[in-house]
This record gives sequence, structure tokens and C-alpha cells, in this order.
Amino acid sequence: MMEPGSAVSAVRSQRVLYGKEVRPALIIIKDGKIHNILPDPGDTLYTAGEVLDVGNSLVMPGIVDCHVHVNEPGRTTWEGYWTATRAAAAGGVTTIVDMPLNSIPPTTTLSNFHEKLQAATGQCFVDTAFWGGVVPGNQMELRPMVQAGVAGFKCFLIHSGVDEFPHVTDNDLHTAMKQLQNTGSVLLFHAEREIQQPVAEDGDPSEYSTFLRSRPDIMELEAIRTVAELCLQYQVRCHIVHLSSAQPLQIIRAARQAGAPLTVETTHHYLSLSAEDIPIGATQFKCCPPIRGMANQEQLWSAVKAGDIDMVVSDHSPCTPDLKRLDSGDFIQAWGGISSLQFGLSLFWTSASKRGFTLADVVRLLCKEPAQLCRLDNQKGNLSPGYDADLVIWDPEKEFKVKEENIHHKNKLTPYLGLTLRGEVQATIVRGRVVYTSGSFSPQPLGKHLLVNHAKTHAAL
Repeated sequence: MMEPGSAVSAVRSQRVLYGKEVRPALIIIKDGKIHNILPDPGDTLYTAGEVLDVGNSLVMPGIVDCHVHVNEPGRTTWEGYWTATRAAAAGGVTTIVDMPLNSIPPTTTLSNFHEKLQAATGQCFVDTAFWGGVVPGNQMELRPMVQAGVAGFKCFLIHSGVDEFPHVTDNDLHTAMKQLQNTGSVLLFHAEREIQQPVAEDGDPSEYSTFLRSRPDIMELEAIRTVAELCLQYQVRCHIVHLSSAQPLQIIRAARQAGAPLTVETTHHYLSLSAEDIPIGATQFKCCPPIRGMANQEQLWSAVKAGDIDMVVSDHSPCTPDLKRLDSGDFIQAWGGISSLQFGLSLFWTSASKRGFTLADVVRLLCKEPAQLCRLDNQKGNLSPGYDADLVIWDPEKEFKVKEENIHHKNKLTPYLGLTLRGEVQATIVRGRVVYTSGSFSPQPLGKHLLVNHAKTHAAL
């Protein structure tokens, strides 16, 4: 492998995922873009610079993880750009999109967005785009943030977990939707709603089932009913983040058939972990919405296969270990969030490969669809001439164990510790530069900020 930080002018492999086929190819890179992809008989002489020959390793587009909480500025003890983007690079993720909350200030005004950009400058090992937020009363900030290049907006229909990012009412949503009409932007929903009947929180708080009963499926069902109606009414692109329950899939299908521009993601933890396997007091498994049972998980997998779920992301939401309340094992009091940014590709492939998914499915679900959601699909998520030369080089057959010393995000607590996963990332290339190879990173961060031009992409629709 080449030195981390070096520029590559071509990559040769016996296994390049081009379109839906895996075949030998030579990827020629110029000015950080894919210039050409040549079928490679193995003896093609290409001498115009540094050729990286990766033998039989698989080459495909870098992962686009459009759901990452970096928490900087303001909560950098939880995570930060330096550590998060190194973890991303080590996992074959070449683009992240940073969520607007858990940082202080949250990305809910133009001036806060500028503060966020400042905090990220000079710290990113992979390319980084940014979500804005919709909170009560910030409707006049939305269009200026669209102009400034946020990828879209996120809102909560329930308490967000942090007081500086309050959840919205139906009135707030109508106001925001009117602002977002004809901008080409997208509104993301944390789709859980408080329900009228009180939810039982009795029971032992160190038993996972006690927490699970406190966040029943109906909370997602009711929230998604609201989202579907708004999406149809305003024809603003809407997206449901981290779907955990399979029950609302029927509402989602019906809304789409009726013409709603609605997309939906699920996460690696909902596809890899199940309620039945969570030990007593193991609060590293807590997230909201919660990890549900095995039968529900199988329905999620079927929905991913059928295309009812568009993409799979990490929802990397770390915190300091004390907030997980491991000492008491109290699921009700513990912070809800799972760290997985570095392991998404391997987690997904470990389960998906057993279920008949192909490598082309991996690219669609982890690269192309997330890039499309944030309007980066003209440069990211695709192995084609004209696209950014963002590549992950990995071995889909190789197994490895998740160990604390190999985790690059700031706080090492994760439910995946000790698991054996299939598919090891060997190197990650961002715009033609090697940012990660075999445990080492480029000496300087080589990522850049991605500002999204919705007007241009919207006009082209």
C-alpha cells in the first residue's frame, strides 16, 4: 500500500465493482476525479504517475454516511471532527454529513452554521457536509442556511435529549414547510411522538425490556403518519431518520404511492442487534428509537431488500462513558446513542452477505442513496468518470474482531466490542489521496467542507 497522504494517479485491482459487476479494472484519477475506468487485462502498462496495485482486494465507491453526530463545538468530550473523521476513514467512509444537534450551539441559525464550519476547519480527514436544524421560531433562518449550503434540515417530534434543540409542534412544521417549498431542500424527521396514554415505566430499569416498553412502536407509527400527511400536502422532500419499527412501513408505502417525495433510512444497529440479546444493565445498547425484537428485525431486512427502506446509515451518536450509567445499568437514565461510524460497512456486510445481498446492493444502500438524499450525487457515491475519486479498498471475506485499541472514535464504548465482523477495510482514498491505510492515517487532514447547491440541483430536476 502507498504512504498515507500520498496522491494516486491510478488504482488497479482484480476486483473493481463497476456498475453491478465485479471485474479487473484500472481506475485512472486526474485532479481528484475519476478520469477513466479501463478494463484491465493485467498487463496494461500505465506509467503516468503513481499506480496503486491492490491485487485481489475489492475497490468500490467510498461510503457516504449521512447520519453522524460529531458534537463539535461545545461537546467535544463526546466526539470531535478530528476523531470522528479518522474513525470514518478507517471504516471506508469518505463523506459524512454532520447532524445539527449535540453541538453547542446547534446548527439552527446562519451564524451558528458559520461557527460550525469554523470548528470543523483543518480537522477533517474525510469530506464533510452539514445538516441544519428546524426548531420552534427559527423559520426565517432556513432559506439563508439553504443559500449557505446546508444539506437540508432535521427536526424532532419528541424531546431531542438536549435542551438547546427543542422539538417542534405541528404549527412549527407547517411554518417550516412553507419556507422550504421550492428550495429543493429536504426535511429530516426524528419520527417518534409522545402518545396520549401514559407509557408504563414500571419494572427494573436495568432490564432492557423496561426501557423498550417505554418507547412502543405506536410512537413511531403516529409520528410517521404526521410526516406522510405533511409530505403529501407540501410536496417538500421529507426523510425519516433511523426507522426502528417495521409497523409504519405500510404508511410509508402508501404515501409514496400517492406521490409523496418521502425517503427512509434505517441503521446498522437495528439490522445487527436485537432486544432479546441485550444483557441486563448493558446500557451501551440504548438508543432512541429503541432496538426492537428479532421478528421486527427480519421485517426491516425484508423492507431493505424490497426497496421500502432506501439506505442504511450509522447514526453515530457517542457520549462520554459516565453518561451511559454503566455503574447502575439504568436504561431509563442512560444517554441514548450508539457509536458505530467506523464499523458500518463491516456490520452491514456481515449480516447482508448471509441474506443474499450483493456488493452492488451495498453501494446502492451505503453510497448512492445517501449521496442522493443530500444532493451530493453529482460528485459522491459513484464509481464513474467525472465523480470524485473516493474509494474504499477492502476484503469482503476477511474477518476481524472489534477491539478497543483499534477503535478511532473518541470514546470507545460500543455494543460491538468483541464482535467478529466480516469485511476488513484496508485503505480509504478521498479525492485521489490516501487518507487511511492499514491502521495509519494521512499526516494532515485532507477532507474538505461540502456546501450543497440546492438551487442548481433543483433546477435540473
